Amino acid sequence: MANSNAIILASGGLDSTVTAAMAKSEGFDLYLLTIFYGQRHRIEVTRAARIAAWLHAKEHKVIELDLRAFGGSALTDNLEVPRRQSLHVRQSGIPVTYVPARNTIFLSLALAYAEVIPATRIYFGANVRDYSGYPDCRPEFVEAFVKVARLGTQRGVEGESIDILTPLMMMTKAEIIQKGLELEAPLHLTHSCYAPHADGRACGECDSCLFRQEGFQMLGMDDPSVSKYHEHQIQQPQD
Repeated sequence: MANSNAIILASGGLDSTVTAAMAKSEGFDLYLLTIFYGQRHRIEVTRAARIAAWLHAKEHKVIELDLRAFGGSALTDNLEVPRRQSLHVRQSGIPVTYVPARNTIFLSLALAYAEVIPATRIYFGANVRDYSGYPDCRPEFVEAFVKVARLGTQRGVEGESIDILTPLMMMTKAEIIQKGLELEAPLHLTHSCYAPHADGRACGECDSCLFRQEGFQMLGMDDPSVSKYHEHQIQQPQD
């Protein structure tokens, strides 16, 4: 292919890691972009670095952008992270863990990065099957942002498209995990918990933990990130 560079929005979580592995399997050189936005589960930034090394990414950029200045989310404000909610509640409405306009901001940064590299693709691990309450994970949002990329960039104006791909959009958590296993993605390094313990262990009770647990259970297997926690123990970065 003429341009084999791809930007991956890499959170350190399961979805973005499987997305990165898919891009790699398609022959793209990986440029991972991780945003430290003041989230309480900041250990995911450290995990993203390990995942980037595992996948032999060409580059891994970490950008600091403190969204705690706005708050408005259980991930960036003094709001309690919901725990042990039923599947019905987890899939109803917009959860308090939604960070206002987060994916709009993240995709804008990825778009700037793609122009500079340059890259023809941005991979984004959005999913609507499990996190149906997040408005910025829907196909309509992504389609609208593709238009932004075409109209608001030099490359777009010059007729060179930057595609935004969301290969996990309609997959269940179990299907995402299965795809990761097929691609030998480093699932044992991923972190999904919204409210981890001080030593980095997942709480096992927040919405993200529950979706993850249910996905592995549907496949009849244990979560490798739990079984290999002590082997790959990672402390949170200091303030």
